[in-house]
Amino acid sequence: LDRLARGTVHLHPSTYSIPAANLSKQQQTNSMAALPPALDFAKTEEEICAKWAEEQTFKKQDELSLERGDEEFTFYDGPPFATGLPHYGHILAGTIKDVVTRYACQTSHHVSRRAGWDCHGLPVEYEIDQKLNITHRDQVLEMGVDKYNETCRGIVSRYTKEWETTVTRLGRWIDFENDYKTMDPTFMESVWWVFQQLFEKGLVYQGYKVMPFSTACGTPLSNFEAGLNYKDVRDPAVVVSFPLVDEEGVSFVAWTTTPWTLPSNIALCVHPAMEYVKILDKKADKRYILAKARLSQIFPIMNNKKKWKPAMAEEFYEVEATYVGKDLVGKKYQPVFDYFNDGSPESKEYFRVLSDNYVTDDAGTGVVHQAPAFGEDDYRVCLAHKVIEKGNDLPCPVDSNGMFTEQVPEVKGLHVKKADDNLIKLIKDKGRLVQKDNLDHSYPFCWRSDTPLIYKAVPSWFIKVEEIRDRIVENNKKTYWVPNQVKEGRFHSWLTDARDWAVSRNRFWGTPIPIWCNEDMTEVVCIGSVDELAELSGVRVDDLHKDVVDKITIPSKKNPGTELHRVDEVFDCWFESGSMPYAQMHYPFENKEKFENGFPADFIAEGLDQTRGWFYTLMVLSTALFDKPAFKNLIVNGLVLASDGKKMSKRLKNYPDPNVVISKYGADALRMYLINSPVVRAESLKFQESGVLGVVKEVFLPLYNAFRFFVQNTERWEAKNGSKFVPSKEKVQSTANPTDVWISAATQGLIKFVHEEMAAYRLYTVMPALVSFVTQLTNWYVRLNRDRLKGLEGGESESETGLQVLYDVLLDVTILMAPFTPFITEYFYQHLRKMQPSYADAANGGGATNPTMPGKSDSVHFLNLPAYDESRLNQDAVEAMEALQVIVESGRNVREKRNISLRTPVKCITVILRNPSANVVDSINGPLKGYILSELNAWDLVIVPKEQEHEWVTLALTPNFNILGKKLGKKMKDFKAFVTSMSHADAVACLENGELDFEDLTISAIDELISKLSFSREGEHWESTSTPEGDVVVAVDCTQDEAILSAGRSRELINAIQQLRKAAGLDISDKVEVFFDESPGMNSMETSVASNASVFEAKFQGAVPVPKKFAPSWSVVLRSDTVEIGGSAIEVSICRPAVAGKDGLSSEVEYFLSTLEPASVVDKTNLAVTVDGKETTLTQGEDFWVNTIAKLRATKAMAWV
Repeated sequence: LDRLARGTVHLHPSTYSIPAANLSKQQQTNSMAALPPALDFAKTEEEICAKWAEEQTFKKQDELSLERGDEEFTFYDGPPFATGLPHYGHILAGTIKDVVTRYACQTSHHVSRRAGWDCHGLPVEYEIDQKLNITHRDQVLEMGVDKYNETCRGIVSRYTKEWETTVTRLGRWIDFENDYKTMDPTFMESVWWVFQQLFEKGLVYQGYKVMPFSTACGTPLSNFEAGLNYKDVRDPAVVVSFPLVDEEGVSFVAWTTTPWTLPSNIALCVHPAMEYVKILDKKADKRYILAKARLSQIFPIMNNKKKWKPAMAEEFYEVEATYVGKDLVGKKYQPVFDYFNDGSPESKEYFRVLSDNYVTDDAGTGVVHQAPAFGEDDYRVCLAHKVIEKGNDLPCPVDSNGMFTEQVPEVKGLHVKKADDNLIKLIKDKGRLVQKDNLDHSYPFCWRSDTPLIYKAVPSWFIKVEEIRDRIVENNKKTYWVPNQVKEGRFHSWLTDARDWAVSRNRFWGTPIPIWCNEDMTEVVCIGSVDELAELSGVRVDDLHKDVVDKITIPSKKNPGTELHRVDEVFDCWFESGSMPYAQMHYPFENKEKFENGFPADFIAEGLDQTRGWFYTLMVLSTALFDKPAFKNLIVNGLVLASDGKKMSKRLKNYPDPNVVISKYGADALRMYLINSPVVRAESLKFQESGVLGVVKEVFLPLYNAFRFFVQNTERWEAKNGSKFVPSKEKVQSTANPTDVWISAATQGLIKFVHEEMAAYRLYTVMPALVSFVTQLTNWYVRLNRDRLKGLEGGESESETGLQVLYDVLLDVTILMAPFTPFITEYFYQHLRKMQPSYADAANGGGATNPTMPGKSDSVHFLNLPAYDESRLNQDAVEAMEALQVIVESGRNVREKRNISLRTPVKCITVILRNPSANVVDSINGPLKGYILSELNAWDLVIVPKEQEHEWVTLALTPNFNILGKKLGKKMKDFKAFVTSMSHADAVACLENGELDFEDLTISAIDELISKLSFSREGEHWESTSTPEGDVVVAVDCTQDEAILSAGRSRELINAIQQLRKAAGLDISDKVEVFFDESPGMNSMETSVASNASVFEAKFQGAVPVPKKFAPSWSVVLRSDTVEIGGSAIEVSICRPAVAGKDGLSSEVEYFLSTLEPASVVDKTNLAVTVDGKETTLTQGEDFWVNTIAKLRATKAMAWV
C-alpha cells in the first residue's frame, strides 16, 4: 500500500486492455476481427478463390442465368498454345475477356465461356523435334508417324493445369471442365466439314507458291506468321556480273542480299520504262549495263552530296550507250553457275532478260536476278515470261531443312545462310564479283524456332482468298473494333491486299487435309465427315490424325480396282483456329440451332498481332462459308513490354514473374493496372511493377479504409442507439445535405457512364472513371463528413443519414466494379449484404436461387449491375462540388507557397470565379461554405462578385499560337503586343463581345485567344494562385496573430492525440482522459487549450486536455509521446478514464477509488468504504468525482475548464 501510495505500484499494468464495459456490444462479440486495420489483399483473394471453388460459384452463376432464360451473349475465346506458361500478354487479353463477359453476365445475359487449346502445329512439333533431336523429315518417317504423334499428344496438356491455376487465381471465370481441344475428333471433323464446304464452292486449289519457309521446322508459314517476328540483321550484299552472250566484254550487273540463291538463277529482270546505260568503268576497265539512276551502287561516292560533283563523272566512268528497259528484254547472258545450264528442254528458256514493273530504282542496280524457287516476284515474272511452266519442277537445290543438295556439290549439306561465304568465294574466283558489302536490315524470323526464314517454292493447297476478297472487306465493315483505327487502318490494308491462303503444311501433328486422290490428280474426293469416310472406304475411325487416316484408301469410281490415297499434307493450325466457332460446337453435326442463333459472335478480344492471325482467319472462313463476319465486336489490345521498352524475354529475365506479382499485390491490382493503361487502346505498355503497387496504394487502400470506417461507425451507431442499422433508400433520397446529394448524383452519373461506355466496349474510358470516383468518395465525401459520420457533428440523426448514403454508394459501386475487380468487391459485398433484410433468405441454400438480390444472393457476381436513377442525377450539385474542390486544392497550394501548416488557421480565403453560375455561387456561399472553411482551416470565405473583380484580378489575353499562326503569319508579333497590352476592362469587353478586329481580320475571342485571370491586389499579407486554365483565383490573407497561432497549436495537439489513440488501437467510441506537460515556465499550450476548449470537447466526447499535474496518481497511461507544438516540446498522454479524488485522501481510500470504473459511480451520491474496521462515507462532488474534468470544474482549480 505504501508503494501504491507513492505511485510505484499500479493496480493495472501498462499493457492494460480496455475493459468490456467501455466497448460496444458488437466489439465484445469480436465482429471487427474480420476487418483488420490493413487488409492483405493477396491473401484475401486466395481465400475468396477457395470459397468460390468450394461453393462452385461460377457454375452457380451460369445455372441461375440459364434458369432465368437470359439472352445469349456469344463469346469466342481464341485457343492459346498449351506448350508454355501464361505471360502478361495472355493475362491482359484474359482480363479484357473476363471483364466484358462478367459485365454481360451481370446485365441479364448468359455467356458460355469455354476454355480452348490449340494443340496442333509447329509449337508442339518444334518442342518434340528439340527433345528427340530431330533435324530432318526422314527421321520422323523412320521413327514412325504414329509414335511421333503419340509423343506430341503426350505434351499437349503438359501446362494446362498451370494455366488453370494462374487463370483462376487471376479471377477469370472460364470453363476448364468443358474445354475444347483442336485435337479432339469432334473438332477435327468440323474442320473437315469447313474445308469440304470451301472445296465444293471451288475455293480450293493446289499449286506451287513461294512462301515464307522455316528451315528449322521444315514447313512453310503463312504471310501473317512471317510478319510476327522481324529482327534487325546484317547480311552480305554483293554485286555480280552477268556477261552478255552476243556482246563480248559487256555485262549486266545485279545486286543481291541472298548470294545463296545465285546457283538457282535462271533470268534477269529490268523495268520496261526505266532508263539504262552501258558504261565503261575506267578504274576496273569493265563495261556494265545498269539503271542510270543506280550508278551510285557501283560508284558509292555519288551518294555523298557534299563531295560529289557532276563534273567528276568522267573521272570514274564513261556512258557509251543508253537504253529503255524494254529494249533489253530477250538478251541472253552467261549464268554465274552452270548447275541448271544442262541443255534440258526447260533450260532453253533460261538465262535471258525479262521485264516487270516491280523493279525499282531505290536500291541495287535496277537489274534483278531471278531465282523463281526462292522469290515470289521471281516466280510470277518467270511464269509470265514462260521461263518456267506451271506443273514443272523448278531449279531448287535446297531441301526442306534449308540444306544444299548434291545439285550444288561445292556446298552440299550446308545450310543456305551458312553457304553465303563459300559461294561468294566461288563467284570471286570466277571473276564475277563486282562488289561486296554488308547490309543492315529488318528480316523475318520463324516465330517458333527464332531462326531466319527463307522464301521457297512449295506445292501447297490454297484457299482462293483473292476471289472473295471484296466480300471479306465488306464484311469487315459490319464489325465494330476498339480502337477503330486498327480496323480502318492495319486490318483494312491487310484485307485489301489479301492473297490466296496456303493452308497446308508438310508436317505430321495436325488435322489431315481430307483429300483422297489418284496419282495424277484426275480423280479427287474431299471428305467432310467421319460418316462419309466410312461410307466411301468401309472403315470407321474415332481418331482423325495422320497416322490413322493415311492407312485408309477409297476405291476408285473412275478406275475400278485402283485406290485413292490421302494427300500427304496436314492443315496449317491457323485454319483450325479460324474454324473454332464451328468446330468447338461440333457444328453442323451437333448444336446446329444453338450455333446459328449465336453467330456471329457478340464479342472477341486478342492482341494486335492477331490482325494478321486469328482475326484474319476468322473473317476469311466466315465469309467463305456464310458471307458474314465471324464476330460483331472486338477489342484489340497492344503489347505488354518490359519496363525498358524491350520485348519481354524469359532469357533476359527482364520482367517480374506474373505469379509473384499476384502473390504480392493481388490479382485485382494487376487487372486494374493493365486495363487502366494505354494497352487497351492497342498501344504498348511498358510494364512497371511499381504501377501495380500504385493501384494498391492509390485505389484499394483508400477504398478499404473508407469501407472499414463505414463499418466501424455503423457498429458505433448501433451500439449508441440500441438498434440495428437497416439500409433505407427513402432516407438516402430525402437527405438535403449537399455532399450527400452530390455523392449520390456522382454515383448515378458513374453508373450511367459505365453502362454507356461498356456498351461501346471502351474499357479505356471506364477504368479512369472508376478510379476517379474512388478518389471522390474517399478523399472528398468521407473526409468532408468524417465527424458527421462519427456522430460528432449534427448528432446521431445526421450520422445515420450520412451512413445511409455511404452504404448506398458503397453497395452500388461494389456491384458496379465487380466485373473489373472481382475479389475486393466480393469481400465488400459479403459484409454489406448482412445489413440487408433479405440476408435472412440466404439460409438453407436460398443464396443460390433466383430471383437474385443484394443481401440474399451469395455472391456479388450473381447480381445485376445497378441501373442509374435519372431522378437522382444532379448536375448543379456536381458543378458546385467541382468548384469546392478547385477552391480547396488551390487554397492548399497557397498555404504551401507560404509554408503555412494546415493546422494553423488563416483569417480569410478570397475567391474569384470566372463567370460562375448562380447555382455555384449560392452553393459556395451557402451549404458548402462550412466545408471549405473546415478543409482550409479558415475563419472566413469571400466570393468576389463580378462587379468587384477588377479590384482583385487582372484578365490577360494572349494569342492561341497553334490556331493563329497560319492566319496571322508575320502579323503575329504585332497582334501579340496588341492583345497583351489590353486593360482588364478591355479584355473583359472583348470576351463578352466574342470577337476582336485586327487589321481587317476577325479574331474569335473564344477559339483563337487564351484568357487567364491573375491576382493583382497589393499587400504583403496576400498570397494567391490561379488554376492552369486561368478561370479561378484563390487568395489567402496570411496575417498571423496570437489568436491564429493559438488555434494552430490546438490543432497540432488534436493531431497528436489522434495519433496516440490510433497507436493504442482504440475505437471511435473508446473514451480516454488526456493530459499534457509543458517545460517549466511555459504555458502557451495551456493558453491555447483554454482558448479552444469547446473544440476539444466536441472532438473527444468532452475530454478536454488538462495539465499532467492534475492527473490522479493511479491513472493508467495507454500511450504517451513527446511532440513539438509551436516550437515547444509537449508531453502528451492518453489515459484510461479514472475516478478522481480530492487532495489529501488516505492512501487506502485512494486505492479504493483506483479500483472503480467511472461508469459505475456516475449516479452514485455517496460511497461507503471500510478501512481497518472504520467506515468512511465519500460524497460525490466533495470527496470524489467521475473524472478529472469534473473535479476541476467543481473546485474551480482552472478557471477556463
